[in-house]
Amino acid sequence: MPGYFEIRHIVGFEETNLVGNVYYVNYLRWQGRCREMFLKDEAPAVLEEVRKDLKLFTLKVECEFFAEITAFDELSVRMRLEELTQTQIEFAFDYVHLHPDGEKLVARGRQRIACMRGPNTATVPSRVPEELRAALMPYSEGAKTTRSQSSPSSPSSQGEPVPTTVKGA
Repeated sequence: MPGYFEIRHIVGFEETNLVGNVYYVNYLRWQGRCREMFLKDEAPAVLEEVRKDLKLFTLKVECEFFAEITAFDELSVRMRLEELTQTQIEFAFDYVHLHPDGEKLVARGRQRIACMRGPNTATVPSRVPEELRAALMPYSEGAKTTRSQSSPSSPSSQGEPVPTTVKGA
């Protein structure tokens, strides 16, 4: 196993700007797509929880660019677990241009999500589901993980910020 979850993508014209290189917002879309495919392939029971009341709120997203890619370039988006706490997950993403001459890292990104439950007007932090924790372990080399012996009703015992209300997520 390579230590990362991967999706492959061929860049289309609709993902480029007037200059011909990939428009930056697409890198963030690809992060979301990679995360979705991970859930579909590696943790399908978590998708059932999402259909019920589990919410995966994106708290932070970032991307640093090193080189340009254009239409019809083949890309590998590789996701690794960076940090796992009681209620939050941080992923790292490598964007690798797959070329006959070899691979080239063109961007690197991060994404932090919080697990929440409850109605939209009263959402509260929730523990990362056990199936998701287990699915993430093969992709966690070097990741920081914290687990507490505290009760499930105490998601902030790791010193994590705990939002009391969430709007527009």
